[in-house]
Amino acid sequence: MTGRRGAVEGLENAHPIGQQLPALYQDDGFALRFAGALDEVLAPLLLTLDCASAYFDPWLAPSDVLDWLAGWVGTEVDETWSLAKRREVVARSADLYRRQGTVSGLADRVELVFGVRPEIEESGGVAASATPGAPLPGRSEPGLLVRLRVDDPTTVDVRRLDVLIGAVKPAHLPHRVEVVGR
Repeated sequence: MTGRRGAVEGLENAHPIGQQLPALYQDDGFALRFAGALDEVLAPLLLTLDCASAYFDPWLAPSDVLDWLAGWVGTEVDETWSLAKRREVVARSADLYRRQGTVSGLADRVELVFGVRPEIEESGGVAASATPGAPLPGRSEPGLLVRLRVDDPTTVDVRRLDVLIGAVKPAHLPHRVEVVGR
């Protein structure tokens, strides 16, 4: 970076302003130097605008922008994850957000983050009965149990799992998490 603000050494404007001046100014040394100075300042901005779509694609965005993009889709990424995993989490977050609060959405989110498909027991259900006055399905007390079966339960951060479940389950539903060996 040079001493001038906004200028990036070696970065050129793809559409130099001097070449777009009327023919009258094409021979004017001062006008071309002035336009060249503007090119130096505008090149980073124009390059960013030309590549804007890449900043919004989790598979192409620079890693520092990826973390910012995660906030746009309501996802937190862990700095300890590989770049490939962070990209996958951000890329799948919009779909998972759409299914947030459902059993399949919850199971997919846990599997994405922890790499293991959880067992989920929920108290409620939605069903119709052909018999009037029949008992409602599920248990009368609401609750959600998320069980993760892994080879070594000590490798799973239970607190992180609990926070994840709390963030993506229905807000009114109390939950418990269990991490057990296979």
